[in-house]
Amino acid sequence: MLVIHERTEAQASWDEELLLTFEARSKSRLRCFTVKGEDVGLFLERGQPPLRDGDFLKAQDGRVVRVRARPEALLHVTCANAFELTRAAYHLGNRHVALQVGDGWLRLLDDYVLQAMLEQLGARVEAVEAGFQPEHGAYGGGHHHSHQLEADFNYAPRLHQFGVRR
Repeated sequence: MLVIHERTEAQASWDEELLLTFEARSKSRLRCFTVKGEDVGLFLERGQPPLRDGDFLKAQDGRVVRVRARPEALLHVTCANAFELTRAAYHLGNRHVALQVGDGWLRLLDDYVLQAMLEQLGARVEAVEAGFQPEHGAYGGGHHHSHQLEADFNYAPRLHQFGVRR
């Protein structure tokens, strides 16, 4: 089994590749397989951003592993103008939907309920197969509800502090 504990900087060459969905790239503990079929145990530091397409990992045996986004069933959303696209993004964000933002388009995981909502808003929605790389979020650090060991949890820096003047 190929055991991986750490991320590493981009490399000119690599020994293995992992082809993973966004959900799999979001996990810090995962059993998966390389594209060649080798068994992999992923044990990354918790609380880090999801792996991105093109990230690199270093295995315990020294091999370098490149991460690739596995194509997934997505909805590709476009609108007649920037206002309508912003409105669609607002309604998706209000539902806490993971969203990939491009120049004049949005992508989200295929969901017939959200597709109907977007079409009702006047958006054009097309089913596509592509790698999914949604926004990680302005605050970083992932989503956390646990209060256990809170002193040890590494929260992301605050973007603003209400009531504090500088």
